[in-house]
Amino acid sequence: MRVLVTNDDGINAPGLIALARGAHAHGWDVVVAAPAHEASGTSAGLTAAGDMRRVAVERRELPGLPGVPAHAVAAHPGFIALVAAQGAFGDPPDIVLSGVNRGANVGRAVLHSGTVGAALTASINGARAMAVSLDVSLDAEEGTHWDTAVTVAAGLFDRLAALPAGAVLNLNVPDRAEVDVPKQATLAEFGAVRSRIEDTGDGAIALTAVLVEGELPPGSDAALLAEGHPTVTALRSVAEDPGLTL
Repeated sequence: MRVLVTNDDGINAPGLIALARGAHAHGWDVVVAAPAHEASGTSAGLTAAGDMRRVAVERRELPGLPGVPAHAVAAHPGFIALVAAQGAFGDPPDIVLSGVNRGANVGRAVLHSGTVGAALTASINGARAMAVSLDVSLDAEEGTHWDTAVTVAAGLFDRLAALPAGAVLNLNVPDRAEVDVPKQATLAEFGAVRSRIEDTGDGAIALTAVLVEGELPPGSDAALLAEGHPTVTALRSVAEDPGLTL
């Protein structure tokens, strides 16, 4: 399998390096291409920092991955997944792994995630894809159990490879040393963390993250993850709605 590993936390993120190592150890042909700088919350956006439509790409050597091509791209992960499908980093990937993201991606808010956006972009271009996120708490300076997330993800690698082209999985893993096998979950209407607008009083808008009070929907990705279980949800990318008549 030809595999692209990307993320939205940037080329130097520990979760990206851990996931690339896991894919390489699985025996896959790995190439890494990730934003040169953090690009969280960019969904499947195609914004790129370039001059005259030229996007800067810099070769990197990532720790623990000798011989694995790595590229720092001045663009969002959706752009990276799109151009990878067109051969920007060698042969188009069969599989795209996006992550390991610092922070969970659960509920319908996955729409806004650059991590998930890369996976969805890959899927509409014929690749199988999996977004992987570590549930790092809001007050934590950094996640610590990247290897846990990669171990859980690696347990799904062969199943992912056997899925039809265009399939997308969204995996969330608790930030713990040991976890059980992932539970298949529905998308919650909202996650354990929600965005809230605060009036700054100076004509600007401030968007902050707050913890949600109350019970989360049973069986949802948000609820199961809050209980300490890894969750996996199959996502559908952009498609027509045959049930809607105008």
